[in-house]
Amino acid sequence: MITLIIVIAVGVGIAALIAGAWLMVDSEAGGPSTAENRLDTLARLKKDVDDPSQSTALYAGGFDESKDRLDALLKSLPGMGLYLEQADLSLNAGKFFALVGGLFAAGIGLCFVTPIPVLLGPILGGMLASIPFLYVMFMRNRRLAKFGNQMPEALELLSRSLRAGHSLAAGFGLIASEMRDPIRKEFARCFEEQNLGIALEEALDDMTGRVPNMDLKFFAMAIILQRETGGDLAEILDKISHLVRERLQIQGQVAALTGEGRMSGIVLLAMPPTLFLTMLYLNYDYAMMLFTDPMGRKMMAGALVMQLLGAVVIRKIITIRV
Repeated sequence: MITLIIVIAVGVGIAALIAGAWLMVDSEAGGPSTAENRLDTLARLKKDVDDPSQSTALYAGGFDESKDRLDALLKSLPGMGLYLEQADLSLNAGKFFALVGGLFAAGIGLCFVTPIPVLLGPILGGMLASIPFLYVMFMRNRRLAKFGNQMPEALELLSRSLRAGHSLAAGFGLIASEMRDPIRKEFARCFEEQNLGIALEEALDDMTGRVPNMDLKFFAMAIILQRETGGDLAEILDKISHLVRERLQIQGQVAALTGEGRMSGIVLLAMPPTLFLTMLYLNYDYAMMLFTDPMGRKMMAGALVMQLLGAVVIRKIITIRV
């Protein structure tokens, strides 16, 4: 009875926290509230840098530091705000954690309407709460991979622009107007930062901070060194583009060779939970002995440890850095 009361209290507390967080965040979500968000909006919408009507988008709403305090607090968690930005999701940190809390509470509540034991509520809630994190990581990795595949074409476009007599800033604007996301958005933001008076070195440093791509760091370093020492930047960009294409080709070959290992890892890691769910459906009492019997709990803990070790070993085997 005491356990039931504790679980109910935890669920109600989480639900209240979610409702309060959602109201606080949603009430202030009418528009951009920081200079960075307004700069992002300007970079997306501005078609002509000389059009004064677009510049008002940066200052819409003022610089009220009291807005989105909850979102700022949650975004300050290590890596969370940056991960959401790199995933390019239209979801702020406050709503993201509200979703996580809601799924956790739903996992606990599910134990009251199904035969699942109440003591397994936190475990089920944790499994459901991990789904948004896995989705963010998936979207982030996919976006960064697409950005890396676009780098050679962007470097070649910038090189041709320089040979045609355009400035480096104009070349950034050409990439922003001719290419697709995600590289278009990042170069558009860098281009707008320069138009607003931010130094090129600082704009490039911000872009490499937002996009953890090794080729982009080489590109930024080459531009900074060329500005200090001189040289033919177009030729340098052509060489970097060639090296990037060669590396991407090798990565494709490695991915093809390790495809069998990746598939084997997925099957081996998915087999134990699939068999457990099947046993739970076919013979509920028999499967629950893993949780009710002391020896079953020890076996379950050992299985989880071995599962994690197996995942780490398989990942080490199939991961080849190029």
